[in-house]
Amino acid sequence: MNEIFELRGEYIALCDLLKTTGIMETGGIAKQFIADGNVLVDGQVELRKTNKIRAGQVVSGDGFEIRVVAA
Repeated sequence: MNEIFELRGEYIALCDLLKTTGIMETGGIAKQFIADGNVLVDGQVELRKTNKIRAGQVVSGDGFEIRVVAA
């Protein structure tokens, strides 16, 4: 799944991005998924659940890629 997410503010927390885009059903599941090392931000493993994702970044994992762009 390749997706483009239009960011309407300065940033979105990583766990909220996964929930908002439908990659994960709930924030709790998203947090565990991140903690398990399943998410890359700009090609690097990211373990911080509330990492601030800004426009221009790419969040990816097994079977998904989200490109974050300014709204």
